[in-house]
Amino acid sequence: MMKKMDGNRDIPTGVVRAFVLCGGPGTRLRPVLADRPKSMALISGTPFLQLLLDRLRSQGVGDVILGTGYMAEKIERYFGCGNKFAVRIRYSREHEPLGTGGALKLAEPFISDPVLVLNGDSYVEWELLPMLELFTAKDAALVVVVQAVADVACYGSVALDHDGRVTEFIEKGIRAGPGLINAGVYLLRKEVVRGLPAGTAISLERDIFPRLLDRGVYGLVCTGLFIDIGIPDDFKRAQTLLASRIGTASHDSSAPIFPCMFGDTT
Repeated sequence: MMKKMDGNRDIPTGVVRAFVLCGGPGTRLRPVLADRPKSMALISGTPFLQLLLDRLRSQGVGDVILGTGYMAEKIERYFGCGNKFAVRIRYSREHEPLGTGGALKLAEPFISDPVLVLNGDSYVEWELLPMLELFTAKDAALVVVVQAVADVACYGSVALDHDGRVTEFIEKGIRAGPGLINAGVYLLRKEVVRGLPAGTAISLERDIFPRLLDRGVYGLVCTGLFIDIGIPDDFKRAQTLLASRIGTASHDSSAPIFPCMFGDTT
């Protein structure tokens, strides 16, 4: 898919690469997830990460970097180079926890500009084209998909002004009740990644994004299904709510065959 936008800086959706954060152990799910990383949790027999790849393909994203860490070989063995799933998959494996920012920095040589970043434990019904349109129209440093929820206490919240600009990221536990949360899907300028320290554990959400507010951070409200499988109750709900999403993206049998590439940042 090569849709283009109006504006000063047209970006075809097909040239945007995705970086998926899937290196976490899933500590809160350990009683039911002892033999696999969190992103490989089974939803009706299908790894959760496979649903995220289907979502990426449905949005025209066919080039994916998986940021692995804990039990990386489980992910790499199952998904390989992506041929079975009609996407190109490369791996950036961390050998010690680097946080979301450090993991993205490790993959810097292979990400696009802008880069689409996804949390590997959240299902969000985001759409790429509106993200790109907002990104270019506002000349943003970052576009964050935000989701309306009944209670922000477990997530933290995001404050937007009348123009959709993010004015504040609020840590979880400070506010409760209905509001907007960071849904874990981002479109980010590569220059931000270039400025991150290499080999250092750092959080995008806590350490980097708040510093970008004066450079233009915008929120795009998503109204579809949102599930964070890292929360045990959500993981249980996912078994029924996500069952209908399995295999909804059509796989193109004529898709190119990619060579398998494994390593620290391949």
